[in-house]
Amino acid sequence: MRHKKFLPPGVPGRIAWSLTALLIAFAPWSHARAQDYPGDPIVGQKLAEAWCSNCHAFPGSKQATATGAPAFSAIAANMAFTPLALRAFLQTPHNRMPDLHLSNNEMDDLIAFILASRGK
Repeated sequence: MRHKKFLPPGVPGRIAWSLTALLIAFAPWSHARAQDYPGDPIVGQKLAEAWCSNCHAFPGSKQATATGAPAFSAIAANMAFTPLALRAFLQTPHNRMPDLHLSNNEMDDLIAFILASRGK
């Protein structure tokens, strides 16, 4: 019997497993909220509206557009997505996600925006 792949199509195994290992390693810090992390969630929302809204829905939605990209609220609700895991994800190239070349400050702001809806 063949084992089913648990990776999304187009994601190289090494990248997916590396990201999974990061998520597991930093799960104890999953209680982080936006106020626990540097960055401005208002600026992050503006970045998300400009660069991410074609594929990711904003709070109040579970699924975004025809791309199948998760809504920001779904990302925030997943406690495995710590600030460090989100940073690692944003710095790793993905087939379906453009390489935005975000600065450290822009990543901080975007992460703060995503985590701002956690626990609401």
